Amino acid sequence: MHAYFSEIEKLIQVVKEQEAVRINEAARIIVQRLQRGGIIQLFGCGHSQLLAQEAFYRAGGLVPVRPIFIEPLALHAGALASSSNEKDPTIIEQHKEQFDFRENDVCIVISTSGRNSAPIDAALLAKARGVFVLSLQSLFYKEQPTRHHSGQRLEEVVDFIINTHIPIGDGVLHKHEMQYAPASTVIGSLLLNALFSEIIEEIAKNSTELPIFVSNNVDSDWSHNETMIAKYQHRIDFT
Repeated sequence: MHAYFSEIEKLIQVVKEQEAVRINEAARIIVQRLQRGGIIQLFGCGHSQLLAQEAFYRAGGLVPVRPIFIEPLALHAGALASSSNEKDPTIIEQHKEQFDFRENDVCIVISTSGRNSAPIDAALLAKARGVFVLSLQSLFYKEQPTRHHSGQRLEEVVDFIINTHIPIGDGVLHKHEMQYAPASTVIGSLLLNALFSEIIEEIAKNSTELPIFVSNNVDSDWSHNETMIAKYQHRIDFT
């Protein structure tokens, strides 16, 4: 346990020191788009899809956030199938109806390796529709060749990169030549929430109406949540 905590703490320090400027810059760009009526859409496959869900309808979290759900890419639909489907060069085309990109939207593509077809095709689709595309990925994987037919990796097609600094193979501990104790979900969640916190703080400089969800598990006036849902329900399905 102590070894895992220690390695995670080291990674937190690395991303804090090396990604803080990038997070601040990304937040300013995203706020400009939100203020012009855009929303943030998140895409991921397998465990990366869990991070897209983590940001959605979150107590204390940002309201204008829409996860892009593609069932065959979800772990609950079959782990082996999900892993195979994210490499399928036709999977995004088959599910284009799940993508509702509009002017001033932001798309965050989450992919630790940045090499599989589905995240790259999702990024390309977003860019083709004029969306600002940000990737959350580990640039340590740059040495791993792409599986996309274009020969491009994710970092080569997006507008902006936040580097998770996750080691190749994800695990931060080793025993008997085996790697274990994955870190991508912990660090990915940390970076997403840091980015969204920075977005909220940027909005707060000029507005007292903050797009934050109040917890439904705290006895309070929920009219704020109702107002926020009414504002964004034409773009995001909260039902």
